[in-house]
Amino acid sequence: MRDGLGNLGTRSRNQSVEDKSGIGERDTGMDSNSEGKKGLQYRQVRLPPHAIKAEQAASSSHHLETLIPVQLTFAMDDLRQWPEPVVPVQSLSDGGLTSIPEKYVKPPSDRPSLEANLDPGLTMPVVDLRGIYDGLVDSRAAMVAIWDACKEWGFFQLINHGVRPDLVEEMKGVWREFFRRPLDEKQGYANSPATYEGYGSRVGVEKGAVLDWGDYYFLHLHPRSIKSHDRHWPARPSTLRKVTEEYGGEVFKLCGALLRVLSMGLGLDEEYLRRAFGGDGTASCVRVNLYPKCPQPELTLGLSPHSDPGGLTVLLADDHVEGLQVRKDGAWLTVRPVPGAFIVNVGDQIEVICFQSPTTICMHDVISNGIYKSVAHRVIANSKDERLSIAFFYNPEGDVAIGPARELLTPQLPPLYPCITFNEYRMYVRKRGPSGKSQMKSLKLY
Repeated sequence: MRDGLGNLGTRSRNQSVEDKSGIGERDTGMDSNSEGKKGLQYRQVRLPPHAIKAEQAASSSHHLETLIPVQLTFAMDDLRQWPEPVVPVQSLSDGGLTSIPEKYVKPPSDRPSLEANLDPGLTMPVVDLRGIYDGLVDSRAAMVAIWDACKEWGFFQLINHGVRPDLVEEMKGVWREFFRRPLDEKQGYANSPATYEGYGSRVGVEKGAVLDWGDYYFLHLHPRSIKSHDRHWPARPSTLRKVTEEYGGEVFKLCGALLRVLSMGLGLDEEYLRRAFGGDGTASCVRVNLYPKCPQPELTLGLSPHSDPGGLTVLLADDHVEGLQVRKDGAWLTVRPVPGAFIVNVGDQIEVICFQSPTTICMHDVISNGIYKSVAHRVIANSKDERLSIAFFYNPEGDVAIGPARELLTPQLPPLYPCITFNEYRMYVRKRGPSGKSQMKSLKLY
């Protein structure tokens, strides 16, 4: 099982993580059950090859080993079923509610509010990818725009991205049609926290948690070995599987091109990030979100603040209904989607890889002390229209250890984050549910 939850949950707390990608545990004389800072267990590990420069490895063992938290696995009992019965939000909305149930009411501090407005002229960067695909001279300008957007915003909108407009419309159409299917048919694909794959309405397994006002459908796309058409892919509408496969394949290729651009922006060879993600084992999945009309949108959220745990996210937003908000300069900025554009954002794994960069060398020879940011974002609810969005996640292979790029480390800048597998980190996030940037902050080594 490579879904990020199934096999990890079967390990006992005293078992070490399976040795992959050059990680090896060694005896440190520490009790494996002893508590480190922030209540996490620690063990001594050997960092994978991409986490340290070769010349440093030859001259010193200090940078090859570090203490990392390992209390990232949980009993399978926590993940076999949701802690309370799941009620699809769409069924509540369609039932004509005039007020939302108490379990969806956020604490006052977490509700949408009229915060101090950002500059009304401030908008998310828009990048035209046509030059990169066509090999034109202005492709360098497009790459620089991507690098700058990832450092300053962690987000950008992408036009002329190469995915056919008719395919994009088909993708939205088949999934709108699915969510209009009878409730009992949709609930036949109900998911569990063990994999999240299928039809669901909640994230996180904390009993009594305040819930978000939204439903979703989650599917694995790549690699093919983890797909399960018979169990999790809806049979109707009849074209859904074909359209989703084709759309997923096109966006997967787009993400590969973007990853090469991001690698070059770090002064690394263009295949660096792809290799760090596991090469041909690089994974992808899709989450189709439905945010039904809400009678009291001022009291709740469609999706709570979070950063994405993976590598890159490509969002197909609703052109007609706004809802996505991005954290910028201490306030929430409502994104106005450009028709036909994708909204792209950096995930936690890329931030971890390049977080230690003291300088980022761009092709235009400007030295910047910026880094690629994984930024908190959320979705607000509204009372007038339902909203559909489709998030495509481009992720590292599940059992590959992710850590800072060795080319970006120095004796003065050791790793800030531990090397852990994406499966471990994803489980860590899923266990707790959306919580801003606290997931990453809790794993910092110092």
